[in-house]
Amino acid sequence: MGSINRFSQRLLPACLAEKCIINPITPPFRLTPSHRFRPALIPTSKPGTSNPNPFFTTRVTYSSSSSSSTLVANAGWLMGFGDKKPVLPEIVQVGDPVLHEPAQEVEPGEIRSDRIQKIIDDMIKVMRDAPGIGLAAPQIGIPLRIIVLEDTKEYISYDRADVTKAQDRHPFDLLVILNPKLKKKGKRTALFFEGCLSVDGYRAVVERHLEVEVTGLSHDGKAIKVDASGWQARILQHECDHLDGTIYVDKMVPRTFRIAQNIDLPLAAGCPKLGVR
Repeated sequence: MGSINRFSQRLLPACLAEKCIINPITPPFRLTPSHRFRPALIPTSKPGTSNPNPFFTTRVTYSSSSSSSTLVANAGWLMGFGDKKPVLPEIVQVGDPVLHEPAQEVEPGEIRSDRIQKIIDDMIKVMRDAPGIGLAAPQIGIPLRIIVLEDTKEYISYDRADVTKAQDRHPFDLLVILNPKLKKKGKRTALFFEGCLSVDGYRAVVERHLEVEVTGLSHDGKAIKVDASGWQARILQHECDHLDGTIYVDKMVPRTFRIAQNIDLPLAAGCPKLGVR
């Protein structure tokens, strides 16, 4: 049972867990500590204007009326070096309505616009900075149907070979898919632990189909089709769920939910065994 419960790969790479867990302040499974400054809280309205809802925000906004995107917060000046440093969008955490509502399709004619290309670029940077192996636009507060994903030999190397073999996990190049449509193929499924950058620090077992087909548009508006199996198929299902306002805890086996540090503890009595069904 212990060896089966070790099938614990999350949808974010598992780094040297022992080192990550030593410091409770450090988010689990972060490859390297982030030295990026957090943006300062600044008012969303301009001075002298009347704002009926004068709250503060650190969320990056993207202007649809201009060819260039506008950053609400830019904290580079806090470093005192003169040059402003661009601030990456924060990863939205569970409870934010944007994670629980369906996202909107991107107009094909707008895909090549500076606004959409900026969103895509930011998503890739945020995913790699986290680090993670998949990200949906709602996770940075953008209610659009865009996903990015990639898996690397480096990320895979952080887990045991027998684990990644059981998961049928292999590296693949960066994929950017707009307006994805997912079709499940076959009847075979598998149960493994998943995690999510928007449910930071937790894991749970989720049952997913082993094979899927995803069609959509690439970053430059061309039609694409992806036939995926194993772990890549799981990532695609996880990210496409985000676009429908669904997160993995909505589909998890309830009694498997746990903090990341307890990932290898035995499953509760009555829980299904991990692996392919």
